[in-house]
Amino acid sequence: MLVRMELARIIISEINDQQIVYLKEVDGPRSFPIVIGMFEATSIDRRIQGNVPPRPLTHDLLKATISALGGDLQDVVITSLQEHIYYAVIRIRRDDGELVEVDCRPSDALALAVHYDPPAEIHVHEDVLGEVG
Repeated sequence: MLVRMELARIIISEINDQQIVYLKEVDGPRSFPIVIGMFEATSIDRRIQGNVPPRPLTHDLLKATISALGGDLQDVVITSLQEHIYYAVIRIRRDDGELVEVDCRPSDALALAVHYDPPAEIHVHEDVLGEVG
């Protein structure tokens, strides 16, 4: 079962490479942190603040590529937690209706999600919430 989440908080530290995003359950009290890299954290933070770069950066490029190939980001799903590493997929709906899942780091999936207006939905498998909650 998938649980809808939202980006609740992002912590960017200039003194180390590990940044933290907190995901919170939309219709419930559960939340959990994910450690991400500086590049992804900065990409997420800039978009949340409405800062759009004059030229496309990596996540802008991925969004444009998905669109140019006839797809639309349906959602991002954090699928599992294995040996302290989160796994995720982005789910792309093609023009013909087919749903395509692409393996992705959660940090990139979250960064891509916030590049859409409104942001793409974020989901987490219930099993993952059971492990981290």
